[in-house]
Amino acid sequence: MEVKRILVVGAGLMGGGIAQVAAQNGYEVVLNDVSMELVERGLSNIEKNLDGQVKKEKMSAEEKEQTLARISKSVDLADGGQVDFVIEAAFENYEVKKEIFQKLDQICRPEVILASNTSSIPINSLASVTKRPDRFIGMHFFSPVPVMRLVEVIRALKTSEETTRITEEIAHRMKKETVRVKDVPGFLVNRVNAAFRAECYQCLLEGVASLEDIDKAIKLGLNHPMGPFELADFVGLEIGLNVFRTLYEGYKDPKFKPPLLLEKMVQCGDLGRKTGKGWYDYTSGEKKPRTDINL
Repeated sequence: MEVKRILVVGAGLMGGGIAQVAAQNGYEVVLNDVSMELVERGLSNIEKNLDGQVKKEKMSAEEKEQTLARISKSVDLADGGQVDFVIEAAFENYEVKKEIFQKLDQICRPEVILASNTSSIPINSLASVTKRPDRFIGMHFFSPVPVMRLVEVIRALKTSEETTRITEEIAHRMKKETVRVKDVPGFLVNRVNAAFRAECYQCLLEGVASLEDIDKAIKLGLNHPMGPFELADFVGLEIGLNVFRTLYEGYKDPKFKPPLLLEKMVQCGDLGRKTGKGWYDYTSGEKKPRTDINL
């Protein structure tokens, strides 16, 4: 089966990034969300990213326009009837994703593979709501998608080898490296990363170092491109909290118990860059230490 056109459901940070790398590498992309405002916002972010690549001379202005021309806008899942592959990158909530896949299962041709970019929801539980569990798979990208090279390919219990192979081929065409991972809570990277972040939160709670110095130490001492708190702000604190909750529920291991401080931040509505405040304050347009909360 030849894949030419991909439906990306969700035009946010992850979905927009996936749409961008797919279009850059020759795929026709249908970018879908619940409103045209969200789709337009996603396209605007893609264009900004491409402008940055043109400025750095990593692509020509002509290549940028060709990439954008491969992306069409959609607010109707019925457009999935005209695609060869689906990547869902909607809000990280089981009920939301379940409804999307139940609809797409009725809309898409029988041979079309349904892939989820979920970071923590079991692939088996999503595959089970469709009538094509052999053509259902996890395709977990990492943020920011245009920069991060890894895609976790997660096979559910009934995922076929052909589905796995086609998914890996698509990821490779997008210039990504893949690893095959079993369908366990948190998969591989998030499971390991959650344990690491939990220790960072504990160090902050114990006053081992300031939030800013923990980020600095991890970047300079472990060569991470971003500190754990910077990264949490970039991805969204509520997403990190959902990962902790999924892992704790799945393993019942105390090390995955959601940090109380993180829960409080989410309760306050401070979710990171997208809300203007998270572990840092971005309201001035620059990242600054917060002075209005007690850590």
